[in-house]
Amino acid sequence: MTVVIGFEGSANKIGVGIVRDGEVLSNPRRTYVTPPGQGFLPSETARHHRAVILTVLQEALDEAAITPADIDCVAYTKGPGMGAPLVTVALVARTVAQLWGKPLLGVNHCIGHIEMGRLITHASDPTVLYVSGGNTQVIAYSERRYRIFGETIDIAVGNCLDRFARVLKISNDPSPGYNIEQMAKKGTQYIELPYAVKGMDVSFSGILSYVEEAAHKMLDSGNCTAEDLCFSLQETLFSMLVEITERAMAHCGSQEVLIVGGVGCNLRLQEMMDAMCKERGAKLFATDERFCIDNGAMIAQAGWEMFRSGHVTKMPDSWITQRYRTDEVEVTWRD
Repeated sequence: MTVVIGFEGSANKIGVGIVRDGEVLSNPRRTYVTPPGQGFLPSETARHHRAVILTVLQEALDEAAITPADIDCVAYTKGPGMGAPLVTVALVARTVAQLWGKPLLGVNHCIGHIEMGRLITHASDPTVLYVSGGNTQVIAYSERRYRIFGETIDIAVGNCLDRFARVLKISNDPSPGYNIEQMAKKGTQYIELPYAVKGMDVSFSGILSYVEEAAHKMLDSGNCTAEDLCFSLQETLFSMLVEITERAMAHCGSQEVLIVGGVGCNLRLQEMMDAMCKERGAKLFATDERFCIDNGAMIAQAGWEMFRSGHVTKMPDSWITQRYRTDEVEVTWRD
């Protein structure tokens, strides 16, 4: 049996997960939460990660009931992500790999999400919608690569939601996206917002700019509530994502959709995607916050797949890459 430990810390989540042949043995994590109206800066996020990463590592080992001697490979998030947090995690992963005498493996964060989704849901060959705070992509596997069929041309959908939350001073605990989702359930009025689909790509910066400028005017005038704005923003953003996902499915002849990434645990997005899938006779695969939100087990699972197919990262090559494209990685563990 192959046991891989994975370190994730590309944004405001720090996680350490351990996977053994498709079984998640442990997956503890911590979240850096900032006050309402504020985002998280790379330096402060890295400081948070440094303060708790060894505690989370010990929790992962204890929960899995294994010792370093039982581990076959140490995987870490190479990118994409925020520079300072990525470096923090990479340094710890490099250190423990050398202390324990284990091979090291740099993992693409996006592929970690995909492989975790495939493991948990048992989707065989899905069209993947990857939606998070830093990424928005429609992906499908073809000829040893995860090909990007469409993506955001500016900001990610999660970043759009986070920045909208700052405008309305919505709490960041447990996450701005989650709190927007709860408020949206109470919205009763749809306010028309800019809808920007450009072929297979989407654009969210114009919607955000519009809402940033108009939100307080609309609220002050009494024409709508904050809940209405949350509802309207979700409906608009998610409709765009469903549209480009369906177009990719048609192109690929796919009958499966897998939603991954932090925004992927939004139940309204899952509901809208499921309605589209049923109309096409297709099937939706999605998970909850345990595996959608950044976690160490997803890095361990991708590392497990890569390690078993012969991948290893040499120590001089174990740097981080803030801009690390999903389609740069040769997928040698499929087909």
